[in-house]
Amino acid sequence: MKARQIRRRIKSVQSTQQITKTMEMVAAAKIKKAQARIEAARPYALKMVELLEDVSAFTTDFTHPLLEKHEPPKKSLLLLITSNRGLCGSFNSNLIKKTDLILKREKEAGLETKLGVVGRKGINYYRFAGPNPYKEFVFGEEPSYFEVKEVADFLIDEYVQWKADRVILVFNHFKSLSEQRPIEYRLLPIGEAEAEEKREARTEFLFEPKAEEVLSSLLPIYIETLVFRACLESAASEQAARRLAMKNATDNAEEMIKSLTLAFNKARQAQITQEIAEISTCAEAIKYIEERKRGG
Repeated sequence: MKARQIRRRIKSVQSTQQITKTMEMVAAAKIKKAQARIEAARPYALKMVELLEDVSAFTTDFTHPLLEKHEPPKKSLLLLITSNRGLCGSFNSNLIKKTDLILKREKEAGLETKLGVVGRKGINYYRFAGPNPYKEFVFGEEPSYFEVKEVADFLIDEYVQWKADRVILVFNHFKSLSEQRPIEYRLLPIGEAEAEEKREARTEFLFEPKAEEVLSSLLPIYIETLVFRACLESAASEQAARRLAMKNATDNAEEMIKSLTLAFNKARQAQITQEIAEISTCAEAIKYIEERKRGG
């Protein structure tokens, strides 16, 4: 490769490096905001669980469609939460691999499985590779509670109307800036440990209306809270994955620039050596010709 071509290649890589560096910085700023949203939602989620347990302690022989187990299960609803954009490493591919394994497992168990997808990446993949998504949702990088409520209401309706015997969430759990793990979470039916725990309540309540009616109102909100928390976890994981991917791209660009610079210096040195050799050859040829003239 000529020195001029190497120089152009270096400029191209430097331009790409500036872009990846900027994207890394933007993702890092968005991570802080996403983490703040998770931290802000955590007290509400914990208090909701605590309140649900306390109220359930005052109910006897309480039944609710969200607590009812559909036995034997015949239909399964899987909700996959992906991103709208790429350039975030293996964030979406790991989720899709896990989803494919779950779909295969449910099929082998003889269950009819429907797939709901949040995010354009998952929607586009399954539109092409199949199975075609049963329900699709798209919202921004910072999902609002009201946007997520639409998703939760859909899941609740599917379960209450016996269109699904169990509902499973698949999303990336945000553990740290360097670790995001795809997980499977059984959302419905609500497990005994989460909503039917009969124990002494932490707080004495006076109910108006009855405790059963209060619990009936809390259960859908509880499901909405869980889905909202999963979407927040996914949003934070996406930015963390993108920051890491852009950092790796920036580091790789730096290494490539060093390698190309070394190749450029070698090519330039070889070019200079060749030019000196040509000049020396020409000088010797001129000297030889002049000697021949003087001798002739």
